[in-house]
Amino acid sequence: MSKALLFLTDGFEEIEAMVTLDILRRGGVKVTTVSLSENGRSVTGSHDVRVEADELYDDSLAEDADILIMPGGPGTSNYEKHETFLKLLKSFNESKRRIAAICAAPSILGGLGILKGKTAVCYPGYEKMLEGAVIGSNKVETDGHITTSKGPGTAYDFGFALLEILEGKEAAEGVKGKMLYA
Repeated sequence: MSKALLFLTDGFEEIEAMVTLDILRRGGVKVTTVSLSENGRSVTGSHDVRVEADELYDDSLAEDADILIMPGGPGTSNYEKHETFLKLLKSFNESKRRIAAICAAPSILGGLGILKGKTAVCYPGYEKMLEGAVIGSNKVETDGHITTSKGPGTAYDFGFALLEILEGKEAAEGVKGKMLYA
């Protein structure tokens, strides 16, 4: 069973977080939601949906994680306020461990130099912030250990792509079938 950490900041895009979380859990991935909020485990999304994260941020949570997942949204800049989280991203990248980001969140990876030479996508208008990346054209782009996606409308594609990476094509197809996803 793969283990994923899905990070929540105030102002996160709810669809990107919840759809990804749901697909991965249905597919057998152990997903832990992690708050980076100043308000403890309670995190408020961009449309005032309040979510109680499973855990508060702690570096030790990532020791056995297979992937770090970052939803985007208007709160994306809040990732930058958490210096230890940024160090974790750099460490995962240096070790070629999986990182996934959707919507505006790939801009954080771009700012850290993680996307240099990688094909990546993001929410339209953020492309200039994907420093060093080759801008892709697909809804979801995976280049090595980095997976990026465009935004709320691509959340299902993002979730299924991550499930296939973590648990295999059969698991992803099985969940698609049960969810009546064509």
